[in-house]
Amino acid sequence: LGASPAKHSSKGGTGPHNSGRTGGKMCIMCVPNDEVYVLQRCGKFSRTASAGLGFYIPCVEWPAGKVSLRINQLDVTLETKTRDNVFVFVNVSVQYEVVPEDIYSAFYRLANPRQQITAFVFDVIRSTVPKTNLDDVFDSKDEIANSVKSQLAEQMS
Repeated sequence: LGASPAKHSSKGGTGPHNSGRTGGKMCIMCVPNDEVYVLQRCGKFSRTASAGLGFYIPCVEWPAGKVSLRINQLDVTLETKTRDNVFVFVNVSVQYEVVPEDIYSAFYRLANPRQQITAFVFDVIRSTVPKTNLDDVFDSKDEIANSVKSQLAEQMS
């Protein structure tokens, strides 16, 4: 997972620092600053691992995936009709990021965030632009942008 491979220690046995339950084997993971790892235990969400050094017990807990905390940009272009029956191409750029407190939802609720965001943008533009005349579309770009932003915030939260 990520840029750093997991390393296994070779300590075994039972000693003062090892209960012997796992044979003393632990995996070390290095999580980059811009990512959070999602760990599962027996196929169920267990916890998240933030940036830095982390440990997990192999065969009991494992990294299921990672979530990027970077700001991403999605460019959407669609053709729609205005109120006066003129077809226009509308270009929309959406910048989005995962809220660190909602890693669980970002990993398990959204199957394909880019496709879902694109679908929401299409719906908002197709419901907003046809109410406007061609001459007013450019003038109302802030209104359209606010509509896209509010609808996305409502749907993705």
